[in-house]
Amino acid sequence: MKITLPTAVTLFRIALIPLFVGVFYLPFSWANVAATSIFAIASISDWVDGYLARSMQQESSFGAFLDPVADKLMVVVIIVLLVEAHPSIYMTLPSVVIVAREISISALREWMAQLGSSTTVKVSFIGKAKTVSQMFALGFMIFSEPFMGLPIYEIGLGIYYVAAFLTIVSMLLYLRAAWPVISQHG
Repeated sequence: MKITLPTAVTLFRIALIPLFVGVFYLPFSWANVAATSIFAIASISDWVDGYLARSMQQESSFGAFLDPVADKLMVVVIIVLLVEAHPSIYMTLPSVVIVAREISISALREWMAQLGSSTTVKVSFIGKAKTVSQMFALGFMIFSEPFMGLPIYEIGLGIYYVAAFLTIVSMLLYLRAAWPVISQHG
């Protein structure tokens, strides 16, 4: 199989995960800036691989499979690290909601694809808004230090709750869209 440029960008994003983990744990004052930068590069690469795939007409079934896997791996690893770094119900509750949704919707998409109904459950605007708010929230919480007097971690946590709310809404929309197939094959 030939690896296309968009797929190579996705693989690069996956390769950033262990680098991010290592930097996240570094005992240096600049580690949060470096970890946030790695996360920003990974987040931007998510947009880049999709753009390249469409503009270069290099969309592939492997790329379509790998891209969401890379996204989920990065997000779940970061969530686990943040819950460990800030162990509280305030961090854990939205994290459980977000991770549970990611697993549930991934399983739903897989099941729908097996039934030949994968087009029934596509990414919605709410799903994209959820992703954007989640990326900003995670980036703020990774950085976590006050900046120009602003409580960056707390702002990120507030945005994280918005992301968790959008996560629930998007999951309900996915379930509603898939319901005819679920009820027919359930």
